[in-house]
Formats: sequence, C-alpha cells, structure tokens
Amino acid sequence: MFESIRHRVLALLLPTLALIGVPAIAQPVWKPTGPVTIVVPYSPGGGTDVQARAVARELSSIWGQSVIVENAPGADGLIGTRKVIAAKPDGQTLLVQTYAVTLSKHLPAAKGFDPMPQLIPVSVFSQSPGVFVANPKLPGKTLAEVIRHCKTAAKQCSFGTTETVARLQAQMMRADMGLDLVVVNYKGSGQVITDLVAGNVDLAIMGVTAALPHYKSGGVKVLATLGSKRTSATPEVPSTVEAGFPALDQVTWFGLFAPKGTPQTVVDALAAATSQAIKGETAARTFSTLGADVLDASPSESASMVRREIERMDALAKRFPLTE
Repeated sequence: MFESIRHRVLALLLPTLALIGVPAIAQPVWKPTGPVTIVVPYSPGGGTDVQARAVARELSSIWGQSVIVENAPGADGLIGTRKVIAAKPDGQTLLVQTYAVTLSKHLPAAKGFDPMPQLIPVSVFSQSPGVFVANPKLPGKTLAEVIRHCKTAAKQCSFGTTETVARLQAQMMRADMGLDLVVVNYKGSGQVITDLVAGNVDLAIMGVTAALPHYKSGGVKVLATLGSKRTSATPEVPSTVEAGFPALDQVTWFGLFAPKGTPQTVVDALAAATSQAIKGETAARTFSTLGADVLDASPSESASMVRREIERMDALAKRFPLTE
C-alpha cells in the first residue's frame, strides 16, 4: 500500500519538480535481458554477413549478452526478412539488410508483400560501393572503352548478375547505353568471379569486397566504382559518375532493422549501442578490410535514406517490370 501511495505522490510531484528545475528521476536505458538474434537473410561469408558478425561481437561486449548471427538466405532476402517481421518486437530479434530490401515488394516471389512498412530502421551503419568489373582480356581499359567494344563486337558481351538489382541495372544499360547484353544469372559472386577470370562471362557488377583480391592479382579489371565518389579500397579507379555514366550512381548501404511495434525507447537504445559498436576495434578493422565506410545514421536519418531508396527502386521497377 505504501509503495502505491509513493508512486502516486511522485506522479503528482514530477511536473512541479520539472518546473522548478529539480531533475526528474532518470529512466534506465533499455538493455536486452537475454540472447539477441541478428538475422542475415543471405548466405554466410558475404559482405552483409561479415559486417553483421563484426557488429554482433561488439554489441555482445557492450550488453554483456550473447548476440547470435543467424543466416536465413533465400528468395532474394525475403525468407530472413519475413522471419524478423514475425518476431516479437522486443529488440531481441533484429535484421541486417541492404538497400536491396526496398525492392522486395516488386519481386515475383513477394507476391505483392511489402516488408518495409513492417520494419523500423534502427541504423544505416555503413556503405560499400559496388564495382563494375570485366574479364581482363576484354578490349578496353576504361568503362567507356569497354562499352564501346561491346556495342560493336561481333559477339554479344555477357553480363553476370547475382541479385535482382543488378539484373535491373543490366536492363537499364541495355536501354540507356544501347548495349545488347546476354544476362547470365548466378547464385553467388564467387561463381561470377570464377567465370570472369576464366573468360566465360565478360562483365559484372558486384561488391568491392568480392572483387578486390582478384583485382589485385590481375584476375579481373575494375573499370569503375558505382556512385559519385571513388572508394578508399581502389582510389585509382574512377567512379561511374566521373566516367560519364551517372545512371550507375548507386552505393550499397547496410542497415539494422527492428520489427514494427518495437517501442521507440528500445529503438533509440539499439541505435545508441550500434553507434558505439561500429566504432569498436573489431568492427572498424572489419569495415576497413571490406572497403566499407562507417555511416552511423540515426533512426530518423536512416528512415529518410530508406524512403529515398524506396522512391528510386519504385521508379526503376516501374520502368523495368520484374518477371519470373
């Protein structure tokens, strides 16, 4: 009874205390009360997975809790994304996704399902540019020269893709650059690299992480970095905007999401912990190795980035409708 009276008195006094400058009683910052699961909707070993694991290790140290990375690949990321959407919105089941998630509703496999209204952006924590790569024996040293070759070559140039966004980019290049490309779909960047090095496919767009070792060894040519800026991983390579192809201004970002219904106090606490995590030694070293840049966007900044990406992807999918 006395405890109940004390709470009622505090409730009456708090507004008055605030007015006279007496600090109110601070609410404890949210922390997970048990193991946290971060779902990565792609296969292990890729750039998304490696970054998620680095962040998870830092978060585990910050919270003093196990942070488990669970890979749930399939359906262009929809399987793992749906799993998080269906989870309890308590901050203990999270999703790491890329900008490609904003295209999900246009995928035939989605059957009209749009995951974005069911997710809350917590932090867009890094970005990593894609690169335009070519078989080293393909004539031309620059992107413009290679494209010119493909326009006039007797044999069609082939373009390897691993994701839907790249397939849309191939369609855009066909339409805007007059390239009659043969598009070859692969399950992973490792297979594309193997065929690029062997000369079985001519061109591809992929993450800088996958291309870098083979670029350094001479196995592939990196013709341009997607976006408006050069990347620290390949400072000698021009951006697609510099090279005269502004339509290929696309940078891959990586973000942490929570299920819809997660309380704002929990979202803010997750964002604060993520901000601390990406500045940790393990995360910083991993991002640097991958050629990724730390962004550390707040929940509101992340939401704005997501909205802009949705608009861009909607326009692209409208122009080049996706089919099975």
